[in-house]
Amino acid sequence: MGAPTTSGGADEAVLDDIDARPGSTTSLLRTTVGLYLRRLEEGVPSAELVRLAGDLGIPAGPARTAITRLKQKGLLLAEDGGYRLNPAAIRMLERGDRRIFEVRRMQAGDPWCLVSATIPEARRDLRHQLRRRLQFIGAGSVAPGLWIVPGFLDDEVGLLLDELGVREYATLFRTEDPRPASPLPVAVAAWWDLDALRAEHLRFQDSVASLPAEPFAAYVRLIDSWRVLPYVDPGLAAELLPSDWPGDRSFAAFAGLSERLAAPAWEHVRATAA
Repeated sequence: MGAPTTSGGADEAVLDDIDARPGSTTSLLRTTVGLYLRRLEEGVPSAELVRLAGDLGIPAGPARTAITRLKQKGLLLAEDGGYRLNPAAIRMLERGDRRIFEVRRMQAGDPWCLVSATIPEARRDLRHQLRRRLQFIGAGSVAPGLWIVPGFLDDEVGLLLDELGVREYATLFRTEDPRPASPLPVAVAAWWDLDALRAEHLRFQDSVASLPAEPFAAYVRLIDSWRVLPYVDPGLAAELLPSDWPGDRSFAAFAGLSERLAAPAWEHVRATAA
Protein backbone atom coordinates (compact mmCIF):
# COMPACT_ATOMS: atom_id res chain seq x y z
CA MET A 1 0.00 0.00 0.00
CA GLY A 2 3.03 2.18 0.25
CA ALA A 3 6.13 2.86 -1.76
CA PRO A 4 8.94 0.31 -1.77
CA THR A 5 12.41 0.42 -0.36
CA THR A 6 15.29 -0.21 -2.74
CA SER A 7 17.50 -2.25 -0.46
CA GLY A 8 16.33 -5.49 -2.07
CA GLY A 9 15.31 -8.67 -0.27
CA ALA A 10 12.10 -9.21 1.65
CA ASP A 11 11.43 -5.57 2.57
CA GLU A 12 11.21 -4.54 -1.08
CA ALA A 13 8.82 -7.38 -1.89
CA VAL A 14 6.65 -6.65 1.14
CA LEU A 15 6.06 -3.08 0.08
CA ASP A 16 5.61 -3.65 -3.63
CA ASP A 17 1.94 -4.18 -4.44
CA ILE A 18 1.40 -1.58 -7.14
CA ASP A 19 0.43 -4.35 -9.55
CA ALA A 20 -2.06 -6.01 -7.19
CA ARG A 21 -5.26 -6.82 -9.09
CA PRO A 22 -8.34 -6.15 -6.92
CA GLY A 23 -10.51 -9.23 -6.57
CA SER A 24 -7.74 -11.75 -7.27
CA THR A 25 -7.09 -14.50 -4.73
CA THR A 26 -3.70 -13.09 -3.74
CA SER A 27 -5.07 -9.55 -3.46
CA LEU A 28 -7.97 -10.66 -1.25
CA LEU A 29 -5.63 -12.60 1.05
CA ARG A 30 -3.23 -9.67 1.18
CA THR A 31 -6.09 -7.35 2.11
CA THR A 32 -7.20 -9.77 4.84
CA VAL A 33 -3.67 -9.92 6.24
CA GLY A 34 -3.33 -6.14 6.14
CA LEU A 35 -6.64 -5.59 7.89
CA TYR A 36 -6.40 -8.14 10.67
CA LEU A 37 -2.99 -9.63 11.47
CA ARG A 38 -1.86 -6.53 13.32
CA ARG A 39 -4.84 -6.99 15.63
CA LEU A 40 -4.21 -10.72 16.03
CA GLU A 41 -0.99 -10.24 17.96
CA GLU A 42 -0.37 -13.96 18.36
CA GLY A 43 -0.85 -14.59 14.64
CA VAL A 44 -3.34 -16.98 13.09
CA PRO A 45 -3.18 -20.78 12.66
CA SER A 46 -2.81 -21.78 9.02
CA ALA A 47 -6.10 -23.73 9.06
CA GLU A 48 -7.99 -20.67 10.29
CA LEU A 49 -6.42 -18.45 7.63
CA VAL A 50 -7.53 -20.96 4.98
CA ARG A 51 -10.98 -20.98 6.59
CA LEU A 52 -11.18 -17.19 6.36
CA ALA A 53 -10.22 -17.47 2.71
CA GLY A 54 -13.09 -19.93 2.30
CA ASP A 55 -15.44 -17.34 3.78
CA LEU A 56 -14.32 -15.09 0.92
CA GLY A 57 -15.28 -17.77 -1.60
CA ILE A 58 -11.68 -18.94 -2.16
CA PRO A 59 -11.19 -22.74 -2.31
CA ALA A 60 -8.57 -24.25 0.01
CA GLY A 61 -6.06 -25.09 -2.75
CA PRO A 62 -5.82 -21.61 -4.28
CA ALA A 63 -5.86 -20.12 -0.77
CA ARG A 64 -2.82 -22.12 0.29
CA THR A 65 -1.04 -21.14 -2.93
CA ALA A 66 -1.77 -17.46 -2.30
CA ILE A 67 -0.64 -17.73 1.33
CA THR A 68 2.63 -19.28 0.13
CA ARG A 69 3.09 -16.35 -2.27
CA LEU A 70 2.58 -13.84 0.54
CA LYS A 71 5.11 -15.73 2.64
CA GLN A 72 7.61 -15.73 -0.25
CA LYS A 73 7.10 -11.99 -0.69
CA GLY A 74 7.91 -11.51 2.98
CA LEU A 75 4.52 -10.24 4.13
CA LEU A 76 3.87 -13.33 6.28
CA LEU A 77 6.19 -15.18 8.61
CA ALA A 78 5.54 -18.88 9.37
CA GLU A 79 5.44 -19.65 13.07
CA ASP A 80 4.20 -22.63 15.13
CA GLY A 81 1.77 -24.03 12.59
CA GLY A 82 0.47 -20.62 11.62
CA TYR A 83 1.44 -17.19 10.39
CA ARG A 84 2.10 -13.76 11.77
CA LEU A 85 2.69 -10.42 10.09
CA ASN A 86 6.27 -9.53 9.20
CA PRO A 87 7.16 -6.52 11.40
CA ALA A 88 8.87 -4.99 8.34
CA ALA A 89 5.42 -4.49 6.79
CA ILE A 90 3.89 -2.53 9.67
CA ARG A 91 5.10 0.93 8.61
CA MET A 92 3.83 0.33 5.08
CA LEU A 93 0.42 -0.79 6.36
CA GLU A 94 0.11 2.17 8.73
CA ARG A 95 0.91 4.53 5.89
CA GLY A 96 -1.67 2.74 3.77
CA ASP A 97 -4.25 3.16 6.54
CA ARG A 98 -3.83 6.91 6.41
CA ARG A 99 -4.33 7.01 2.66
CA ILE A 100 -7.17 4.48 2.51
CA PHE A 101 -9.24 5.41 5.56
CA GLU A 102 -8.54 9.15 5.86
CA VAL A 103 -9.40 10.42 2.39
CA ARG A 104 -8.39 14.05 1.88
CA ARG A 105 -9.68 16.46 -0.75
CA MET A 106 -8.22 19.73 -2.00
CA GLN A 107 -10.15 22.94 -1.59
CA ALA A 108 -9.89 25.95 -3.88
CA GLY A 109 -6.70 27.87 -3.10
CA ASP A 110 -4.95 24.98 -1.35
CA PRO A 111 -1.20 24.69 -2.06
CA TRP A 112 0.39 22.38 -4.61
CA CYS A 113 3.71 20.55 -4.49
CA LEU A 114 5.86 20.40 -7.63
CA VAL A 115 8.51 17.68 -7.92
CA SER A 116 11.42 18.27 -10.28
CA ALA A 117 13.77 15.32 -10.72
CA THR A 118 16.77 14.87 -13.01
CA ILE A 119 18.11 11.35 -12.68
CA PRO A 120 21.35 10.44 -14.50
CA GLU A 121 21.02 8.46 -17.71
CA ALA A 122 23.02 5.66 -16.10
CA ARG A 123 20.16 5.20 -13.59
CA ARG A 124 17.27 4.84 -16.02
CA ASP A 125 15.93 2.05 -13.79
CA LEU A 126 15.45 4.57 -11.00
CA ARG A 127 13.80 7.01 -13.39
CA HIS A 128 11.27 4.34 -14.34
CA GLN A 129 10.62 3.38 -10.71
CA LEU A 130 10.14 7.01 -9.69
CA ARG A 131 7.67 7.65 -12.50
CA ARG A 132 5.63 4.55 -11.60
CA ARG A 133 5.62 5.33 -7.89
CA LEU A 134 4.65 8.96 -8.36
CA GLN A 135 1.81 7.95 -10.66
CA PHE A 136 0.68 5.38 -8.09
CA ILE A 137 0.42 7.99 -5.32
CA GLY A 138 -1.62 10.28 -7.59
CA ALA A 139 0.94 12.63 -9.14
CA GLY A 140 0.17 14.41 -12.38
CA SER A 141 2.79 14.80 -15.10
CA VAL A 142 3.38 18.45 -16.06
CA ALA A 143 6.40 17.74 -18.29
CA PRO A 144 9.19 15.15 -18.47
CA GLY A 145 10.85 15.17 -15.06
CA LEU A 146 8.23 17.48 -13.51
CA TRP A 147 5.26 16.22 -11.48
CA ILE A 148 2.56 17.87 -9.43
CA VAL A 149 0.53 16.72 -6.41
CA PRO A 150 -1.78 18.40 -3.91
CA GLY A 151 0.26 20.03 -1.16
CA PHE A 152 -0.96 17.61 1.50
CA LEU A 153 0.96 14.83 -0.27
CA ASP A 154 4.38 16.51 -0.04
CA ASP A 155 5.43 14.43 2.97
CA GLU A 156 4.51 11.25 1.12
CA VAL A 157 6.53 12.40 -1.87
CA GLY A 158 9.52 13.09 0.39
CA LEU A 159 9.32 9.59 1.88
CA LEU A 160 9.09 8.11 -1.59
CA LEU A 161 12.17 9.98 -2.77
CA ASP A 162 14.12 8.88 0.30
CA GLU A 163 13.09 5.23 0.00
CA LEU A 164 14.00 5.10 -3.67
CA GLY A 165 17.33 6.78 -2.93
CA VAL A 166 16.74 9.64 -5.38
CA ARG A 167 16.36 12.58 -2.98
CA GLU A 168 19.67 14.08 -4.18
CA TYR A 169 18.27 14.31 -7.72
CA ALA A 170 14.99 16.02 -6.82
CA THR A 171 13.77 19.44 -5.74
CA LEU A 172 10.31 20.09 -4.26
CA PHE A 173 8.50 23.40 -4.65
CA ARG A 174 5.30 24.59 -3.00
CA THR A 175 2.95 27.05 -4.69
CA GLU A 176 -0.60 28.26 -4.23
CA ASP A 177 -0.75 29.85 -7.67
CA PRO A 178 0.32 27.64 -10.59
CA ARG A 179 -0.07 29.56 -13.85
CA PRO A 180 -0.26 27.26 -16.87
CA ALA A 181 -0.88 28.74 -20.32
CA SER A 182 -4.42 27.33 -20.33
CA PRO A 183 -7.05 27.65 -17.57
CA LEU A 184 -6.16 25.46 -14.60
CA PRO A 185 -9.01 22.93 -15.12
CA VAL A 186 -7.82 22.43 -18.71
CA ALA A 187 -4.24 21.96 -17.53
CA VAL A 188 -5.36 19.48 -14.86
CA ALA A 189 -7.05 17.41 -17.57
CA ALA A 190 -3.69 17.27 -19.37
CA TRP A 191 -1.61 16.52 -16.27
CA TRP A 192 -3.84 13.63 -15.11
CA ASP A 193 -5.60 10.92 -17.10
CA LEU A 194 -9.08 11.82 -15.90
CA ASP A 195 -10.71 9.23 -18.18
CA ALA A 196 -8.73 6.46 -16.46
CA LEU A 197 -9.59 7.87 -13.02
CA ARG A 198 -13.26 8.03 -13.94
CA ALA A 199 -13.14 4.41 -15.08
CA GLU A 200 -11.55 3.42 -11.76
CA HIS A 201 -14.35 5.12 -9.83
CA LEU A 202 -17.00 3.42 -11.95
CA ARG A 203 -15.27 0.06 -11.48
CA PHE A 204 -15.40 0.56 -7.72
CA GLN A 205 -19.06 1.57 -7.79
CA ASP A 206 -19.92 -1.52 -9.85
CA SER A 207 -18.08 -3.71 -7.33
CA VAL A 208 -20.06 -2.20 -4.44
CA ALA A 209 -23.31 -3.15 -6.14
CA SER A 210 -22.33 -6.84 -6.07
CA LEU A 211 -20.93 -7.21 -2.54
CA PRO A 212 -21.93 -10.42 -0.73
CA ALA A 213 -24.40 -10.30 2.14
CA GLU A 214 -22.09 -11.70 4.83
CA PRO A 215 -20.30 -8.79 6.61
CA PHE A 216 -16.78 -10.28 6.66
CA ALA A 217 -16.73 -11.18 2.97
CA ALA A 218 -18.42 -7.88 2.07
CA TYR A 219 -15.95 -5.80 4.09
CA VAL A 220 -12.80 -7.49 2.78
CA ARG A 221 -14.04 -7.22 -0.79
CA LEU A 222 -15.00 -3.59 -0.20
CA ILE A 223 -11.51 -2.69 1.06
CA ASP A 224 -9.82 -4.78 -1.63
CA SER A 225 -11.76 -3.00 -4.36
CA TRP A 226 -11.29 0.43 -2.80
CA ARG A 227 -7.69 0.43 -1.62
CA VAL A 228 -6.04 1.39 -4.92
CA LEU A 229 -8.50 4.21 -5.66
CA PRO A 230 -7.48 6.75 -2.96
CA TYR A 231 -3.89 6.38 -4.17
CA VAL A 232 -4.37 6.94 -7.88
CA ASP A 233 -7.01 9.66 -7.30
CA PRO A 234 -5.12 12.55 -5.65
CA GLY A 235 -8.29 14.25 -4.35
CA LEU A 236 -8.36 17.29 -6.63
CA ALA A 237 -10.64 20.22 -5.86
CA ALA A 238 -14.15 19.95 -7.30
CA GLU A 239 -13.64 23.22 -9.21
CA LEU A 240 -10.91 21.54 -11.27
CA LEU A 241 -12.92 18.47 -12.28
CA PRO A 242 -15.82 17.86 -14.69
CA SER A 243 -19.24 18.63 -13.23
CA ASP A 244 -20.29 14.98 -13.44
CA TRP A 245 -17.19 13.67 -11.64
CA PRO A 246 -18.05 10.39 -9.86
CA GLY A 247 -15.62 10.80 -6.96
CA ASP A 248 -18.10 11.98 -4.34
CA ARG A 249 -20.35 8.98 -5.00
CA SER A 250 -17.40 6.63 -4.50
CA PHE A 251 -16.29 8.31 -1.28
CA ALA A 252 -19.82 8.31 0.15
CA ALA A 253 -20.39 4.65 -0.75
CA PHE A 254 -17.11 3.61 0.82
CA ALA A 255 -17.63 5.61 4.02
CA GLY A 256 -21.16 4.32 4.59
CA LEU A 257 -20.39 0.68 3.90
CA SER A 258 -17.12 0.70 5.85
CA GLU A 259 -18.82 2.11 8.92
CA ARG A 260 -21.57 -0.52 8.76
CA LEU A 261 -19.41 -3.57 8.00
CA ALA A 262 -16.12 -3.07 9.88
CA ALA A 263 -17.24 -4.13 13.37
CA PRO A 264 -19.17 -7.32 12.45
CA ALA A 265 -16.37 -8.33 10.08
CA TRP A 266 -13.83 -8.08 12.92
CA GLU A 267 -16.04 -10.11 15.22
CA HIS A 268 -16.12 -12.85 12.60
CA VAL A 269 -12.32 -12.84 12.28
CA ARG A 270 -11.79 -12.87 16.03
CA ALA A 271 -14.19 -15.80 16.47
CA THR A 272 -12.59 -17.76 13.64
CA ALA A 273 -9.01 -17.12 14.73
CA ALA A 274 -9.82 -18.11 18.30
